[in-house]
Order: sequence, then structure tokens, then C-alpha cells
Amino acid sequence: MLILEASVFRFGDNVDTDVIIPGRYLKLSYDEAVLYVMAGIRPGFAEELASDGGIIMAGGNFGCGSSREAAPAALLRAGVRAIVAPFFARIFYRNAINIGLPVIECQACVESEVAEGERVRVDVTGGSITRLGTGETWRFSPLPSHLQAIVDAGGLVPYLKRYSRGVKEDKR
Repeated sequence: MLILEASVFRFGDNVDTDVIIPGRYLKLSYDEAVLYVMAGIRPGFAEELASDGGIIMAGGNFGCGSSREAAPAALLRAGVRAIVAPFFARIFYRNAINIGLPVIECQACVESEVAEGERVRVDVTGGSITRLGTGETWRFSPLPSHLQAIVDAGGLVPYLKRYSRGVKEDKR
């Protein structure tokens, strides 16, 4: 069971991968690039994330643009614990799962009056988001079990290392 509690950070529609991690920072390591996450629309966002991370509630089409895996990876490493949106750009959605970042499709959650900075509890496997200040709860369809297993393992590579037989570890 995966339950997360964190403060909400709000973003609008069509947040593309070029603002999540601008191209000029792609030559940096993931650990260095986290300093510039969301720099295209909210410079200093990485510093805003509390020690317990944050949960992004965004508008539709989150992660549109290029297919760069660096975008969800930078968000995860910066401390984003989950992203909630009505729908995601498909390749971003799969890249997020592949690196172990929960992505939740919930129209009602995003349309709610949950304000930036409010704390929420997200039951990723049970399919609910609760506004901690009021107890108001929204339901969503959880990830299919095969995708949740990848997220639970920390991403596709750890999942494959754990459950695949005969797969040799890359020693690069």
C-alpha cells in the first residue's frame, strides 16, 4: 500500500517538458538538474519543496512536449512525490511510471478548491485523495496492478532486476 502526505503545488494546463527541465540543463547530471526543475515557469521551485516533498496538482496535458525522461526524473529527485492531473501526455505518463513517480488521473481533484500549500493524503493504491484540513475526499481509478508494481519497485529497472530471471546488471 502506497500512502503519501505532502503539501500541494498547483500548476496549470499544458505544462511541457521544456519548462519542467529546460533543455539547457539537460547536459547536467540528474542531481544537478533538480536545481532547475520547473525553471521555465517557476524558478526556485526546487527550493520551495518542503523536506517532505510535494504533490503537484496540475491542469490537463501535464508533461506534453518532448519525450525526455529527464523531466519526470528531475521532478522525482527534487522531491515531488506524486502528480495529479485530469490527464497526462502519454509518453510523460509512462516515463513517470518507469522511474517510479506516481501519476494520478483525477479531474475532480484538480477542479477542487485545494489551495497551494494545503496538505493532502494520497492513497495511491486505494485510489483516494483526502484534503487533511477538511477531510474532503476524492476517488480516482488506481493504476493497473502491473503498473503499480513498477512504481512500488521504484521504477522499471529495479522492477526488472527484482523479478526478471537471467537479466544481467549493466555495469556502466
